[in-house]
Amino acid sequence: MKTTATKSASQADSIEDSALNELFIDELKDIYWAEKHLAKALPKMIKGATSAELKTAIENHLTETENHITRLEQAFESIGEKAVAVKCEAMAGLLKEGEEIMSETEKGSLTRDVGIISAAQKVEHYEIASYGTLRTLAGVLGYNKAAELLEATLQEEKNADSKLTEVAEGCVNSQAAAEPKE
Repeated sequence: MKTTATKSASQADSIEDSALNELFIDELKDIYWAEKHLAKALPKMIKGATSAELKTAIENHLTETENHITRLEQAFESIGEKAVAVKCEAMAGLLKEGEEIMSETEKGSLTRDVGIISAAQKVEHYEIASYGTLRTLAGVLGYNKAAELLEATLQEEKNADSKLTEVAEGCVNSQAAAEPKE
């Protein structure tokens, strides 16, 4: 029995010192930065949106995003790491693109809403890819609590993406198609 316990402890040590573990932690830091900056960007999208359905969808996702930040902090804690944000170049680029779309479309137009949905779905797809990978890596590394937390967020990101599609296909896209070119 002692050999098994020793082997498990040494396996745990080797995982903590592995390149995969380092990558996992780096990716957690990356998505932590991404979520914190998304939480700052979503109110601008809400303000820029015209349709009530889109505003509501983004408001709901802002609340979820704040919960995602908390879950990431819990994931860091569950693996014995301090929650640290490291700039996520991908999210920075996606958020910049979203700002450009809003500045290049007419205020109060449904065309702007289509642009906001497009930008928001690009963010969601990035987050879905990130959380899916992180959840899988957490499982491989034996971080079961972190895997559960990441899975919960992954499902919310997928739901947010579906809701944006519903808003777009429900009315926004077709109504935007009827708007005259400025």
